[in-house]
Amino acid sequence: MPTIPILMPQLGESIAEATVVKVLAPPGTAVEAEQEIFEVETNKATMGIIAPAAGVMGHVHAQVGSSYAVGANLATFEVSSEDFAILGFGETKANENPVREPACNGDSKAGVHFAVNDADTIYQRQPTVEPVVGGLPVPAGAAGASYISPRMRARMAELGLNAADLAGVAGTGSGGRVTVEDFEQFLRSLEQHRMTPASPMRMAVADAMRRSCTRPLATVGASVVLDPMLAHRKRANPKPGPALYAIRALAIALSENTAMAGRLVGTRIVHPLAIDIGFAVEVDDGVLVPTLREVDKTPLATIVDRYNKLVDQARNRRLPKDSSRPGIATVTNFGTFGIVWATPIPLPEQNLVLGLGAGTKSPVWSDEVNQFIPVTMAELTLSFDHRILDGGGAGRLLARVGQLLQQPEKL
Repeated sequence: MPTIPILMPQLGESIAEATVVKVLAPPGTAVEAEQEIFEVETNKATMGIIAPAAGVMGHVHAQVGSSYAVGANLATFEVSSEDFAILGFGETKANENPVREPACNGDSKAGVHFAVNDADTIYQRQPTVEPVVGGLPVPAGAAGASYISPRMRARMAELGLNAADLAGVAGTGSGGRVTVEDFEQFLRSLEQHRMTPASPMRMAVADAMRRSCTRPLATVGASVVLDPMLAHRKRANPKPGPALYAIRALAIALSENTAMAGRLVGTRIVHPLAIDIGFAVEVDDGVLVPTLREVDKTPLATIVDRYNKLVDQARNRRLPKDSSRPGIATVTNFGTFGIVWATPIPLPEQNLVLGLGAGTKSPVWSDEVNQFIPVTMAELTLSFDHRILDGGGAGRLLARVGQLLQQPEKL
């Protein structure tokens, strides 16, 4: 039977590599078309790689726990001559011009993206991705590097480090420069600490936060009465979660002035094409942000089932590609952890993140009954790119969201 390579597919936008978690079809296993043969983990989700046709699993080059770039050869796969031709690997008989199986000696891996004539094939080292080192312990009392020389930056690049990893290293050189001796002493000090490898999810979150903080960010907050929303939720069937009310309210508010969700590119503010809102879901060792599409045009009752399904898929790290693409803003319900007030950071691709704090009973004066009455209050926070919004604009947007939450029947 002719053989074809199983390549690491493009698993989503901006996904350059993935880590092999499980080999679901060991060598010699007969599989059906579209049956999952590998389980891989990206920085966004756990996904399956499927067989392109019915066949038999050949040699598996990939190692469990290793990361491979898109296009890397994970395994060989035996298929029928008919499927071999259908898949575009050749129009001649398999025994006339078979595809050469890449060699795998020690750490050297080889592979090609497409099957071509043997004489034209170029074999090269299998593309691999080395994990980035990060999250290093910081020595106590260090003042932080104020200057890093080009030589030091080159050395850091060799080890996969960045300036944020060395924020706690005090430079002893001229002008606060971090010398090679400072750096080597820092590395030696790490041996005294317990260290564990950072997961791909944790590294993705760290990278996103570093990129986010290159912008001037600010946060405003306001109190909101939750009683109308809670009363509406008791009557609703199905019942929306508190975060879903906030998602819908934010979407309506942004649809009234899309510039608030725009991005500053050069001298222009780029308005969004659609009001797609993401929401934060805690998963093992990180956070995923599924996205609901065109929330401003979709009534609250219609979104509930879709929202609940995305929450389950995110917790299982099985988000569909369409829901993994970032929206124009994110809503995070940190109140589920008992947090009253927080300053969440917007994603690098976004300008806004709305936070909902825990609801608490508070006495509020009522002019109607001329006395204090107990109401359920919560804090809303809005973190934003200060280049796009000022405090006044952010405050008006937050007030509009609060106003809409007082009218949940209109959501």
